[in-house]
Amino acid sequence: MKKSHEMVHHCLYFTANSLGRAMTRLAEEAFRPTGLSPSHAFVLMLAAEEPGIGPGELAERLALAPSTVTRFVDALVLKGLLSRTAEGRAARLAATPAGLALLKGVEQAWKRLHAAYLDVLGPESDRLARELDEACRKLEGRAEA
Repeated sequence: MKKSHEMVHHCLYFTANSLGRAMTRLAEEAFRPTGLSPSHAFVLMLAAEEPGIGPGELAERLALAPSTVTRFVDALVLKGLLSRTAEGRAARLAATPAGLALLKGVEQAWKRLHAAYLDVLGPESDRLARELDEACRKLEGRAEA
């Protein structure tokens, strides 16, 4: 049994999932005051930074399935934080005035999240994030040349 226990702690699959769950808990706590999940908040931020962005571009940037992004967008439109306009078959997104007003709280939430994991992991957390991103890109065949 000890061998299996040790194997779990040296397995990238299990450790990455465990890290994901721990980060999700930290992020949800940091974003609770905004009334948004961290993923919804990131969609709102991107739409505010790039009015007219399409759901496909969002899915690519967030490394999420298009159907997941569509659910996030639908929820944000329903809350009155995003507007969606059709251009032929394409949809274009932009933050509404209510969405723009929420951005300061969203930015504060990102700062709270960063401070929370920096407090636990230290200054190496930024390097860890870069290395995890690089590993994801390699595993998905998107490594930059």
